[in-house]
Amino acid sequence: MKTYQKFIMLIIIACAASIFIYYKVDKAKPVKKTSDILITQNKAEEKFLEKTDYTIDNPKVVVNPYGISPLTALVIFETKDLTAPMITIEGKDEQSTFTHTFTPAKKHILPIYGLYADKENKVTIKINKQEKTLTIKTSALPKDLVLPTKVEAKTEELNNDLYFFTPASTGYTCAYDHNGDVRWYLTENFVWDIKRLENGNLLLSSNRLINPPYYTTGLVEMDLTGKIYYEYSLPGGYHHDAYEMPNGNLLVASDDFISGNGTVEDYIVEIDRKTGDIVKQIDLKNILPTDQGKSENWTEYDWFHNNAVWYDETTNSITLSGRHQDAVVNINYDTEEINWILGDPEGWEKQYQQYFFKVDDDKEFDWQYAQHAAMILPNGNVFLFDNGNNRSKKKENYRKAEDNFSRGVIYDINTDNKTIKQVWEYGKELGSKFYSPYISDVDALDNNHYIIHSGGISSTKGKPNNTPASFNKDVTLNSITVEIKDDEEIFHMELPTNNYRTEKMSLYANNIFKPGKGTRLGSLGKTEATGKNHFILFPKRIDQAYQDHKIEITKEPDRLAISGTFKKEDKVEIIFDNLVDKKTYPLIISKKPYTAMCIDVFNEQEQKEGIHVTKYINDERMKGKYYIYIKINGKTYDIDKFVTY
Repeated sequence: MKTYQKFIMLIIIACAASIFIYYKVDKAKPVKKTSDILITQNKAEEKFLEKTDYTIDNPKVVVNPYGISPLTALVIFETKDLTAPMITIEGKDEQSTFTHTFTPAKKHILPIYGLYADKENKVTIKINKQEKTLTIKTSALPKDLVLPTKVEAKTEELNNDLYFFTPASTGYTCAYDHNGDVRWYLTENFVWDIKRLENGNLLLSSNRLINPPYYTTGLVEMDLTGKIYYEYSLPGGYHHDAYEMPNGNLLVASDDFISGNGTVEDYIVEIDRKTGDIVKQIDLKNILPTDQGKSENWTEYDWFHNNAVWYDETTNSITLSGRHQDAVVNINYDTEEINWILGDPEGWEKQYQQYFFKVDDDKEFDWQYAQHAAMILPNGNVFLFDNGNNRSKKKENYRKAEDNFSRGVIYDINTDNKTIKQVWEYGKELGSKFYSPYISDVDALDNNHYIIHSGGISSTKGKPNNTPASFNKDVTLNSITVEIKDDEEIFHMELPTNNYRTEKMSLYANNIFKPGKGTRLGSLGKTEATGKNHFILFPKRIDQAYQDHKIEITKEPDRLAISGTFKKEDKVEIIFDNLVDKKTYPLIISKKPYTAMCIDVFNEQEQKEGIHVTKYINDERMKGKYYIYIKINGKTYDIDKFVTY
């Protein structure tokens, strides 16, 4: 090319760039930011703690201090001397009244838990010989928070611990007392398990999705006021279960979304509690066959469906629960070698039969199927919730839901000679009314003292369902939670909903409240730009065709979220452009966007109207200001928005 031609070309490019920059600076607007729960809580705390020199006679009372736990409060005051305040939250009886004594201090921030909803609660604070009774008014419960339909309690056998529930999908994480009264709940949607950590705080899922239908970005550590101390983000997100290791790290049921290997719920990670870094990864595809021991629910995409993680320090092993192989699997934590497999060996090849147990006494014995919440008891026995789906791995022997049962069951296993005995069960005698084809939980409170939670009961026109409630129409929901002590039922509660898990815990596990900013640790990983880098020339302005897709773009603290409604055949790309750098991200129209092998089944309505999908573009390794374009079926739209990383 001649010199003058190059010169003219440079002038043209410079002019185009100038026009682009002028237009964008003049017209483009930043993407709207969503509220960040950590920033919101940090600001709220700064405000109500900016002054603490209140007295016991005139304390500061902050109801629902962090905005997500309405039945809690903070009482703030100072004393001249070191004093250990004792509080009493008045209940209806002895087991619903709570008392707690705090660590001596001069500056007091007292968390008040277990208030009743829509009531003027009486809370008494006693310091030495001085008493102060406060009246704390709370708001009414949300109309969609379910209340028990049945409660039976032998109060003489019970303490004042509460029964904490997490929802199956939508609903409230909440706690009921032995009377069935709600004494605590969260207004944000935290699903999966709820656990108490060694430091007294709670471990819950985050309230953000990373992938449909239920994979969350990670975990949060919070106290009962709803104050989040840490949020742990993971590239593969979190589902079902996590375990606090003896070293304090977290063992997490996760996914491998980064490699795009096309499967879910077969990946375990250990994360450093202090940094959020992943320090160990276990890919079950490297340990187990993916095509054996198939249950009715097995798919290539979700071949194992791990719903439990349990570390046993005595044997340095982890126990996992593969619902879609009807198998509880124990592996050595260091070598990742299989120690044993508990379940019906039907459908497993010869080389794996060596890991299965043989029944030592078949007089009272049933294998478990589609189990949940597998754990190792201190004596080495295996405790789990046996959902019991079909009660066979052979289709011709499947048992109907109306003839089936679910139960809590304990197996005594001999790992040396691979024999097994069934030593305890509860639920079989209740038949189909206790049958839960999904979710559910068990917990061991002490020797011969258990919680059994059948959380996924549903029926249609009085007939029990054999599939999760969401798969059926016109369903009636129920969950039954019982507490068994020395083979006697001492508590029984039924809720007209489905709940994932239940834990029985005390309200107070800390003697001191710790103010301070919440911290986000870990990473969601880098979002790879996998599309072609398009040269954008005369992009189309927003028109009705664009608006029909109902596209929304928001900026979260650590990622950009772009969502819209599209049909399966639509081709959509997100284009980032700042002249120097262009990045293109495909928006996959799929119910399972992270897998390369998925075959989506769209129902008639979805084929006609499309499905709602979201593309997340994470902050990691992104820097600078990008203008956003969206290309839909060959047309590139200029949406006049930019995002800054």
